[in-house]
Amino acid sequence: MTADAELRLRADARRNRDQIIAAAKQVFGESGPEAPMEEIARRAGVGIGTLYRRFPDREALIRGVARDNFAAVLAEARAAAAEEQTAWQALVRLIGRSSELQLSVQLGLVSPVARQVIRSDPATAEYREAILSELDDIVRAAQAEGALRDDVGTGDVALIVSMLLRPLPLADGESATLMRERVAALLVDGLRPGTRLPGRPITGAELRP
Repeated sequence: MTADAELRLRADARRNRDQIIAAAKQVFGESGPEAPMEEIARRAGVGIGTLYRRFPDREALIRGVARDNFAAVLAEARAAAAEEQTAWQALVRLIGRSSELQLSVQLGLVSPVARQVIRSDPATAEYREAILSELDDIVRAAQAEGALRDDVGTGDVALIVSMLLRPLPLADGESATLMRERVAALLVDGLRPGTRLPGRPITGAELRP
């Protein structure tokens, strides 16, 4: 096989994988992680054999989706920290754009199988750790700026994002988007300095398995 042919084969394999991950996100979001693999293959525009060559079982596909989502969140956290003028703006951006994490959060909430797959995956754990580390830096910097209240910790912010991404009851489409945007705005406003919170800040370490 020539070098060009090998490159084309790798590109085709990568494209198939990306199409399968994108389709799985869509189908899992609609029907949950127990959705038929055949439907995912159909949405991806590939044969079921191609799907199983890339992901030999459902657990492997769930891991692939979770890793893809967490990698996107980590990339966004790093981009926000590098591109925004202040840490507060980076934090607001990250909260507002963390929808990539939504499917992974929902999978962990509604499916015991998916929850176990995600929690036992070392790669996903590494992504989670890196995200918490980036978030910790942003939180500390925003507090140093005086823009973020000083009685919250990284764990508090992570819990806010987790709560924001839970499925909304009796809402879909534009209504769900509007509700999520309004709740996000209320939560961000609550992160500004103001009245004191009860107890003590929740740290990022407390959210680590």
